[in-house]
Amino acid sequence: MSAMPEPAWICATCGVQTNASAQPPDLCAICADPRQYVPTGGQRWTTMDALANGHRNCFQNHEPNLTGIGTEPHFAIGQRALLVRTPNGNILWDCISLLDAATRDIVTALGGIAAIAISHPHFHATMVDWSRAFGDAPIHVHAADRASVARPDPAIRFWSGETSEILDGVTLINTGGHFEGATVLHWRDGTDGRGVLLTADIASVAADTRYVSFLRSYPNYIPLGRASVERIAATLEPYDFERIYGGWWHSVIAQDAKTALRRSATRYLAAIDGHYP
Repeated sequence: MSAMPEPAWICATCGVQTNASAQPPDLCAICADPRQYVPTGGQRWTTMDALANGHRNCFQNHEPNLTGIGTEPHFAIGQRALLVRTPNGNILWDCISLLDAATRDIVTALGGIAAIAISHPHFHATMVDWSRAFGDAPIHVHAADRASVARPDPAIRFWSGETSEILDGVTLINTGGHFEGATVLHWRDGTDGRGVLLTADIASVAADTRYVSFLRSYPNYIPLGRASVERIAATLEPYDFERIYGGWWHSVIAQDAKTALRRSATRYLAAIDGHYP
């Protein structure tokens, strides 16, 4: 009788998957970084099968050809992925940990996945499993974040420089900030020709959705410095976009998003200099 395959362990705090092993690692390298944290109760791990026993994925159309995919009940940091559907193929923007049979069926019915693009290491999740489930779809990760990949795989394509157009009209933009390789996705046409920006929490949509904000660490409240925020604003200035979608269901700026980003950068820089309205 053949031995059971070793599981690829998933960190219960950040949701990132490691290489397969008989026993889970002592520590999650992503959580040990100052931008994340190891819970006071210690490091905890799960597996895909265990996660699927108590969780399921739900889907929501944010707009035509842009579908959110998220897990309930809440798991790890609770982000949702986005499926960008284009005439040249679908892109999975960022990743979530759970990939079950129902999710594979639904995504396949929506046209599958031609490529996966990741904003930064906190959203690596189970990107290798997603790639393998959809024909070894290439995973685009900025080379500056290579050292943070917890589960290396031949499907991962490390790109460098400031931009990479992965499909016609879909461009990855390296802004830095949250991570050196931090990336946003610009969808030139969107569904109305006015442009869409997918930002995860590189530019994180605030509770007041007229604004975004910028942090090096969200759970640990570490701000970004002036140079990093100025770089983000300057890098995105040449691009047109009407809407911003952040990393969570509620994180949406539905109109005039480019003005919102400009306004947010100005407010943030004034605040770190001690100037408030």
